[in-house]
Amino acid sequence: MKGYQTLLVLTGWLLIDGQALAGSRLAGTGGVMQIEGASGGGLSPWGMLTGTVSEGEVAVTLGATRADVDDYHLVVSGVAANLYDRIELSYAHQRLALDTLGGNQVQEIYGAKLRLFGDVLYRPWGVWSLGVQHKALIEGQALARAVGARDTQGNDIYLAGSKLFFDAFAGRNLLVNTTLRSTKANQGGLLGFGGDRGNHRELMIETSVGLFLTPDWIVGAEYRQKPDNLGFAGEDDWRDVYVAWLISKHLSLTGALLDLGDIAGLERQRGGYLSLQLSL
Repeated sequence: MKGYQTLLVLTGWLLIDGQALAGSRLAGTGGVMQIEGASGGGLSPWGMLTGTVSEGEVAVTLGATRADVDDYHLVVSGVAANLYDRIELSYAHQRLALDTLGGNQVQEIYGAKLRLFGDVLYRPWGVWSLGVQHKALIEGQALARAVGARDTQGNDIYLAGSKLFFDAFAGRNLLVNTTLRSTKANQGGLLGFGGDRGNHRELMIETSVGLFLTPDWIVGAEYRQKPDNLGFAGEDDWRDVYVAWLISKHLSLTGALLDLGDIAGLERQRGGYLSLQLSL
């Protein structure tokens, strides 16, 4: 929990110092807090940094998510800081409850994302960022080893690009995102890293689109490709369709329908999630 405490201290310092702002970018262009703590969609990080701040501004984001599928539910809490629209630091705590099998898998994720170049609104190629996520199981290591994982901690490295197209469809703005992730995580790391089928990094593709129906409502879809390292059970790609309500520049609520495929031998894990985000 040291990472969480550090970022909470940073949050308090920014608030006391008066530097945490709503931001000068358009609402929605910072995404939401994805399940690993980074700014993005629910499943994948995006090229933008958290919040709606520009250079010279700072922001702090708090997020809470619950996802329920047929045989599992996942609870995520996180905090992220955007420093001058150049670097994002994040922490996420994940607890996966094995409702059918019994027990819990708990993972901590420490993230950093560096904006390399570009602008989501005004540059033809959008904005591009390089990120890393250090993941470590703090409960459930024995289960991960039992199903064939080689390690219980690992690092994901990703390159993400995002672009907002004005008046792209029926006069409405369209947000498009592409992420390339180098990983060997099983089920995002909740079942460890590597396995008997493979213990090397693979490059996975993640994509999403979001259509602004109004300045306050976005509908979209996400796709996240997954590695398949464990021989005892295949691992499927993740998909969702979502609706996000931008209540204000400070507050948003996102709901989605999930299709996570087979997880640890239990078939057709489908359901939904709700995510609440507060940006300061």
